[in-house]
Amino acid sequence: MENETLIPQSEYLEVGIHIGTKVKTPGMKRFIYKVREDGLYLLDLATIDTRIKLAAKILSKYNPEEIAVTASRIYAVSAAQKFTEITKAKLLQGRVMPGIFTNPNREDFTEPEIVLISDTRTERQAVKEASKTNVPTIALCDTDNWIKFVDLVIPCNNKGRRSLALIYYLLAREYLKEKGLIKTNDEFTYNISDFEAKMEMKAK
Repeated sequence: MENETLIPQSEYLEVGIHIGTKVKTPGMKRFIYKVREDGLYLLDLATIDTRIKLAAKILSKYNPEEIAVTASRIYAVSAAQKFTEITKAKLLQGRVMPGIFTNPNREDFTEPEIVLISDTRTERQAVKEASKTNVPTIALCDTDNWIKFVDLVIPCNNKGRRSLALIYYLLAREYLKEKGLIKTNDEFTYNISDFEAKMEMKAK
């Protein structure tokens, strides 16, 4: 059905994909549907679901080697690593250095056609670099994220371990479906837990 969500709404709620911070930036205001009693902003679930679908559809228009995924925080790194392993996209882990998209003399120079950002706060340089080279960006954005130069915002809790695992799980699954590499959800043989940071990594 066209109107069905990617997963049951209860699973989104269980991982807190909609739970934001106590800060909201002007750009993220339109994605917030209420404020909890403790002051945390809550994001709209229907929009989250729609944007994940749209992001996967857009990414599927590109070859894997044309996609760069940035991840700097540990929970995002684990989820993005699994995503890039499955999709064969390029992972840029940790700090994105100035010139990586703009300076051909750098050893790590890369020319993506599209960039998927895990957090515009910690990966701000990647957004700037992409903007300078007119490369479109998709970004996971919490209520406190700035969205300047971002072409498609996926509003979400981009700090939680389980939330990030679910987001990248769905992006990978829907990407493969859009590519025609799998036809049904049942053919996607990975679990959400495969995208989660493991306990030993969390302890570092």
